[in-house]
Amino acid sequence: MAGGRLTTHVLDTMRGKPGAGIRIELYALEDVTARRVADIVTNPDGRTDAPLLAGDAFKVGRYELLFHIGDYFRRGGMDAPFIDVVPVRFAVADAAAHYHVPLLASPWSYTTYRGS
Repeated sequence: MAGGRLTTHVLDTMRGKPGAGIRIELYALEDVTARRVADIVTNPDGRTDAPLLAGDAFKVGRYELLFHIGDYFRRGGMDAPFIDVVPVRFAVADAAAHYHVPLLASPWSYTTYRGS
């Protein structure tokens, strides 16, 4: 896919496999308000079937992803994961670029980075 887009994926680092079935919310942060622009669930590969934003919908600005990993780990048999919802705030400076924001998560920790 050409042009700017936002993608993500989730890796379950406790089990060493993709994080399938994880709910992800995407918000555009506008001044003091947050506007939800996507609410999606990861596929069996831990990815979304389509970019979260692409083309004209993908704009310069500030965004927040909310990864609902606590629900994922509870479904997997963990009674009380330490991490519940992971917020990742980031800025898009070039709407023509590809921004990939992966999440590597366990019930106790997480990390993220700007991927490719």
